[in-house]
Amino acid sequence: MLRNYIRIAWRNLLKRKVFTAINILGLAIGFGSSILIYLFLSYHLSFDGFHNYSDRIHRMVTEEHRDLIDYEASVPPAFAKTFREDYDYADYVAKMVQQGGLIMDVERNGSTDKFKEDIAFVEEDFFKIFNFPLLDGSNTISLSAPNTAVITETVANRMYGKTNVIGETFILQNDKIIEITGVLKALPKTTFLENEVFISFNNLEDFFGFAANESWGGITSNLQCFALLKQNQNVSHIETALLELPKEHRPESKNKHVYKLQPLSDMHFNPLYGGLDPMLLWVFAIIGLFLITIACINFINISTAQAFYRSKEIGIRKVLGSFKQHLFWQFLSETFVISLFAILLGGALALVFLPSFNALFELRLSWKDLLDLRFFGFLFLILALVSLLSGSYPGILMSRIVPVLALKGKLSHNDTGGTTTRKVLVVAQFAISITLIAATFIISRQIDYAVYTDLGFDKESMVMVEVPSDLEPVQFESLKNRLSQIPGVQNVSACLSSPGAAENNWGTNVKYHTNPEVEEFNIQAKIGDENYLNTFGIPLVAGRNFFKSDSITEVLVNEAFGEKLGVSKSEDLLGKKLWANGGSVNATIVGVVSNFHDSDFTEEIKPAFIAANNNWYSEIALKINHANTKSTLDQIGTTWSETFTGYIFEYRFLDERVAELYETEQRYLSLSKVFSGLAILIGCLGLYGLILFFVGQRTKEIGIRKVLGSSIIHILTLFTTDFFKLILVAGALATPIAWYLMEQWLQGYTYRVEIHWWMFALAIVSIMAITLITISYQTLKVAIANPIESLRTE
Repeated sequence: MLRNYIRIAWRNLLKRKVFTAINILGLAIGFGSSILIYLFLSYHLSFDGFHNYSDRIHRMVTEEHRDLIDYEASVPPAFAKTFREDYDYADYVAKMVQQGGLIMDVERNGSTDKFKEDIAFVEEDFFKIFNFPLLDGSNTISLSAPNTAVITETVANRMYGKTNVIGETFILQNDKIIEITGVLKALPKTTFLENEVFISFNNLEDFFGFAANESWGGITSNLQCFALLKQNQNVSHIETALLELPKEHRPESKNKHVYKLQPLSDMHFNPLYGGLDPMLLWVFAIIGLFLITIACINFINISTAQAFYRSKEIGIRKVLGSFKQHLFWQFLSETFVISLFAILLGGALALVFLPSFNALFELRLSWKDLLDLRFFGFLFLILALVSLLSGSYPGILMSRIVPVLALKGKLSHNDTGGTTTRKVLVVAQFAISITLIAATFIISRQIDYAVYTDLGFDKESMVMVEVPSDLEPVQFESLKNRLSQIPGVQNVSACLSSPGAAENNWGTNVKYHTNPEVEEFNIQAKIGDENYLNTFGIPLVAGRNFFKSDSITEVLVNEAFGEKLGVSKSEDLLGKKLWANGGSVNATIVGVVSNFHDSDFTEEIKPAFIAANNNWYSEIALKINHANTKSTLDQIGTTWSETFTGYIFEYRFLDERVAELYETEQRYLSLSKVFSGLAILIGCLGLYGLILFFVGQRTKEIGIRKVLGSSIIHILTLFTTDFFKLILVAGALATPIAWYLMEQWLQGYTYRVEIHWWMFALAIVSIMAITLITISYQTLKVAIANPIESLRTE
């Protein structure tokens, strides 16, 4: 019986090739998108689950309670030692400090090659907490001795051209000779670790003294502390016990610390501590569901419309003895065959577009990730669900056809499924598309607002160049003078970072003038020389710039500092004292600058001060003439390399750095564009299929209308009016849904665009235009045809 169902289904599908192709292509796009979304979700949901005791591994994090609550994925440097020695909650505790862009000199084949790597300085117990296996299969990883390192096989191949490198050495930062004591297997794709070179923690003091000290005075995001808890520990009980630590070690601080334990499984999905927003996964899953739903709606609409033309076939089958269940399973078989072809084509489409998908979301997914039982279970599930959902309703309708009416040709379209059902489904389809288009438009507006709005400083044609940390002040001045003489360089400034840099953001406590207590709020430190304002185009609103000096005696503050203090006039801040960073900054306020964004638009502008300190510079900012960019950059690189012969020259444009702040939003936008386009494409395929039926049904009517004098425009309007009415209904349904979703998304932004009615009207008009284009070809073909041919149509 089943074989007979499949054979008849195949014949019916071949008989109606166009509609079969439309159904297969629509479902294939839905299936292909679902496969890519499955890969995306399974990739993110499998992060760091491979460790032996992943459920017992926690990262120590801090809530900083001031006027606002800040969340830091770190703890003070002294926390690890105290937690290890004074408490009995963990088997192992270890710190990791990340340092980016360190130089490694490797001798190979008689020459020295230079590599720039992100380094992790780790305590010995780090590899007892995490299970990153060695290449030789042993479990002993020793980093207890200074000047030792463990690297991954990926790095070993890149630097040495082999993996058997135990005992080999490299020179770190042109100074320390480091010996390799172990080689790890290539790190899994699904791990929080981005570093592939691990050096003994005993070497940290040479590169990052603050993180190496046993201090409770502050927090750096470079440092992370991990613990492998003993079995059956109560995390809430531990966190309660840790409430006593700040009282003991930071009793006078207005910055109240609350230390928390973050599970390893939460690290990848907690945006408060730099993880991925779980909402992105939900958005992916919902969009995948939308695409499959739209494809199923297409199938149901076309199938129910097609039932009218198959009524005689069904009538004859019933007369010859077929039961309702036979007809139902016959149609379900046809649906299964179409779905099977569609899922095969969808898999092929997914593989074709996988590289582009990887590039879009910065992933490393492979077709090999599909070779597991879970994936095949997923395929079987969506194949069964789509076949059942798409085929059940048309199958039930066909099995209910009255054979007498069918054979006499007295069936109407309402008898084979009805226009009402199709209209409801088309409205749902249009509503989904309108929602996606409106969301895409609003997200795009918010990103444009963030990237192109005046940030309070000049980011165009600004080049940021890193400099070695051990550079002497005299060398800095010499380099600045040489760079300023290059044609095309307009301004040069030495600084810790740019005004709006995501990296090197440095917050500290602050005391204003004669106030005896530190303020409740934190202040951002922007370290730059006397050319900082001119180079970045930050305007003064009161006072003057500070003079060149070897020590911090004068500072500038922004308007937000006065606003936090409740000082209404910027001039009233001039001449007042500012104490910050535990007293290392104790200077007079000589100027007030206008506010500038020092982070992305999700956060409000914070109080900030600008001061000069030769010992804290790590970058040189250059304002260049964009007319001769390449030539100017070449000369900058030559001058830099002549000064630092042992280092690698690298530069970044500031506008690129600013754009990086909105990488997540850019991915949301790309996601919306891609899947909105797919939703519209699937919808257009369905519309094209429906219009084929409607035009075929009303061919004779069109001929009569033309004979009676109807114009082509009138006939085109006849077909489009009904669809436009459905689009307006869909727009009325989609607008409040899209408005609510986008309003919730924009709640995360302190500085945001407003949602206006015309944004949704634009989405509705866009769908109308796409619909008009989709149905115009078939409609116009019949409208301009000879009416005699139309009147001869049976």
